[in-house]
Amino acid sequence: MSFHDATVPAFLQILGSLSGLLTKAEAHCKAKNIQPEVLLNARLYPDMYPLTRQVQTACDFAAKTCARLTGSEVPQTPDTEKSFEELQQRIAKATDYVKSFKPAQFEGGDVRDVTFPIGPNNTMTMKGQQYLVNFAFPNFYFHAATAHGILRHNGVEIGKRDFMGVR
Repeated sequence: MSFHDATVPAFLQILGSLSGLLTKAEAHCKAKNIQPEVLLNARLYPDMYPLTRQVQTACDFAAKTCARLTGSEVPQTPDTEKSFEELQQRIAKATDYVKSFKPAQFEGGDVRDVTFPIGPNNTMTMKGQQYLVNFAFPNFYFHAATAHGILRHNGVEIGKRDFMGVR
């Protein structure tokens, strides 16, 4: 399996599922007469990110990981989304960006030194494969699963198949 094939499809699957989750969340708000901000600002616990930030962060991990593994410029995306529509646009932009990478760009990415921020004032460097498997994927899946958990906790009728992006 190429490094591209180990990376890009995994990100695309879950970005697609996040889009589906938000579609169901928006429909849930309309059906139950709930203001969208209630779900968009919902958290599993007070010290955790709200739904909006969970989605933004998952998108960032997908896009920035692909950039780092290919030696491309890392995109900077401000966190300004405040609606389901804006979050859908963010997911679409991240999806298009991830899709833009070709397999040849990932060649050597598994052994490339990848330096990334860990907190506001520190960085860490790992080899690409270690970065993907031990840092990027766990963070990406954590934020996507937490977004799913927030929605499920708030009554949106979704399950594991929705998280996996299969129907």
